This record gives sequence, C-alpha cells and structure tokens, in this order.
Amino acid sequence: MSLIRRVALTFACALVASAPALAQSNGVADFYKDRRINLIVGYGTGGGFDVYARLVARHIGRFIPGGPSVTVQNMPGAGSLVAVNHLYNLAPKDGATIAHFGRNIALVGALKNNPSAKFDSSKMTWLGSSSSFLDDAYILVVRDDSPIKTIRDAIDTDKLVLGGSAEGSTSNDVPVILRDTIGLRYKMVAGYPDSAALFLAVDRNEVHGRMVDLSGVRTIKPDWLKPGSGIRTIVQFGRETRHPMLADVPTARELAKTPEARALIELTELPYKLSRPFAAPPGIPPARAEALQTAFAAAHKDPQFLEESVKLGVDISPVSAQGVLDAIALIDKAPPDALEYLKKLFAADRT
Repeated sequence: MSLIRRVALTFACALVASAPALAQSNGVADFYKDRRINLIVGYGTGGGFDVYARLVARHIGRFIPGGPSVTVQNMPGAGSLVAVNHLYNLAPKDGATIAHFGRNIALVGALKNNPSAKFDSSKMTWLGSSSSFLDDAYILVVRDDSPIKTIRDAIDTDKLVLGGSAEGSTSNDVPVILRDTIGLRYKMVAGYPDSAALFLAVDRNEVHGRMVDLSGVRTIKPDWLKPGSGIRTIVQFGRETRHPMLADVPTARELAKTPEARALIELTELPYKLSRPFAAPPGIPPARAEALQTAFAAAHKDPQFLEESVKLGVDISPVSAQGVLDAIALIDKAPPDALEYLKKLFAADRT
C-alpha cells in the first residue's frame, strides 16, 4: 500500500471514529439553537441567591452549543424546596430547565426523611456550585442598638431576637445548630418571604439581627460592613478559620462546647462547600447534561464572568458536578448520632 493510500485510510478511519461525537455535538447545538433556558431560583428577588442566578444566567449561554438565551424565574417557598420539587418532578427533562437553590438541599435530599422533599439528591443532574465558601462566611449580624454586643451576650442572656424565613432555610436552621453546639439563646421571628424582606426587617428594627452570607452583605448592604454602620458581626459559620475581613469575629468551631459539638458543627458546615448549587432535573439526555456541566465550568473561568463577579462582590470558588456528588457521599460516612441529629434538624415537623 502506498503512503498516500495509507494516509487516506487513516484519515477516513478518524472521520468514522469521530462521527458519533460530531453528530452528538451537532444534535446538542440543534436543540439549543434559538431556545430559551429557564433558570429557576428558589428564593425571591434581591437576595444573594438571586444575584448568583442572574450572574450565571448572563454568561452560561455563551458556552452552551447553539448559544441559547437564559431567563430567570423566581420560585420562592419553603427554603427553596418548592423550586427543587418542581425541578425534580414537574420540569421538562429535556435540558432546557435548570435551577439554583439552597445549600442545604443536597443534604436534605440525601437524608430522605423530610416528607416535603420529593427528590433524591444523588439522582439530580448536578452542574456544580459557584462557591465553596472560600472567600465567604455565614455570619450572624446584629444591630448596635440591640442588647447584644458580642456572641457571649447571646449565650449568657436570652435577649436576642432573630429574623428568619421558611422552616428548612439556613436562616432558621443555623441558629438551631448554634443553640445546640455553642449555647446560643434567641427568639426566632420566622416567616419572612425572602432575604430582601429580612434585610428590611433589620433596618426597621423589627428584629435585632439575622444570619446572612458575607457575600450577600457585600453585594446588597455594603454599608453594613463599614465602621459606624450600626451593624456588627458576632459569629461566623461555614468556615474552618476566620475570614480575613472578620479577623476579630470567632468561628462557631472555636466556640464549640465539646469535641462532639465541634464535630457536629463540621458536619453541618458541609453544605457550605456547595454554597451556591445549580442542577437540572434527573434523566435529561446525557449529551445535553454534559453540555450544561461543561458550560457551567467554562463560565466560571471566563474573564467577563469573573470581572462581573468582582464588581458584585460575590465569592467565585467553583465546585464541579462530580465534586457535589463526592460531598453528598460523605454524608453516608457520618457518625450515626450525627446523622440522627441532622434528620431531626431537617425534618419538616421538628419542634
């Protein structure tokens, strides 16, 4: 066989081998061309999750074959369970619907003991998480004119009044964890519809304070972080060490009453490694799932995306789809007593 014929044969074989992948890629592009992706947010407008969702929506379409547009739909309720149940059970499984929801959702679904959670975390089509909390913290902020000046005040007295949203949200659950691990004492005024309403409640002095992401404060209420703002931070959660911006504020781990309490804090902080999760329904075509996962990862490396994230003051420290699944798998390795605590914490009918 001549050299020319051998080269021609090799080229032909390569074309045959690549044909399925090429056809698959073209099929994905054909599906998404001129299509609109619906990005559901499990919270109302004006909060941190809404900020992340709209940031991703403005950029991810550029990295999906076919260049679809992306619109955002807010679907608040039950700490984002309403949105996740809709995504898992009702949304079309064609790859044209994705969602952004609470960081506890992966844990709630994995525990399988909340009757309101109609989904299995391990079966969702995970895209990843925008943040692993590398440059963030979940903080307890209080008004300067409240009776609480330090975290010690909130442990030694019962004067603290906090605002929270729906049962199952981190604004409600983390104070419970802090009560059981560091001795936090508080009264919870729950039922605020979203983060924006909670910010307003603090401003109006309806409550003394709230739990909130540091990144959310930097984006929505940056004045709260300035000296003399009338707002102070008294404890930070979701971090192994103190955030550089909050060097004088203790972490929950530092305040744990016992080694067992510290271990429980570490387990309940696991969702913060998946702090800003995105997913699609289960069962979407594999090629489209891969395209969405690849686009999500690519967007988070894009200079335009990163430049805008800096302007917004949000933490971008992405976790891959596989990273989310690996974190969910760690739940199965937790001590039985810790798992039992989590099941009670996330049960819809807990007292």
